[in-house]
Amino acid sequence: MRTGVYPGTFDPVTLGHMDIIRRGAKLVDRLVIGVTTNPSKSPMFTVEERMAMVRREIADVDGDIHVVSFDSLLMDFAEREGASVIVRGLRAVADFEYEYQMAGMNQQLNDRIETVFLMADVALQPIASRLVKEIAVYGGDIRKFVSPAVAEDVRARVEATGRKGS
Repeated sequence: MRTGVYPGTFDPVTLGHMDIIRRGAKLVDRLVIGVTTNPSKSPMFTVEERMAMVRREIADVDGDIHVVSFDSLLMDFAEREGASVIVRGLRAVADFEYEYQMAGMNQQLNDRIETVFLMADVALQPIASRLVKEIAVYGGDIRKFVSPAVAEDVRARVEATGRKGS
């Protein structure tokens, strides 16, 4: 059985993430979505909230898909999950440069696990969780970038935390 890992913060999960999940699930027998923390990012949602969001969003996606959290090196997590593939989404050249460097470092850590890059659908390429949150904080409409349920989650969090901009 071929297992793939799709890691990310998913804060929040976007339509771009969902595109990569749907397509990635077709490439492997089992897809593990690894929800992690990133010290360089300030999350809007807890890991548990993000996992619940992703689980809700993938409910109708075909495939053997699991959502788990991790707080370790990606290659250690992938090894624990029995993965032979890391799935990564690319939006732009800037993504490629970063992801190429990470893939090289990961290969040095564990050369038995391959990294596969999937280009995001052209219509979804500009979507980034960071920008979705920024738009929401300033009262913008994020419904083009996330599902209606995620848009509501983000709106509620912005209102609850008083993060709304001027």
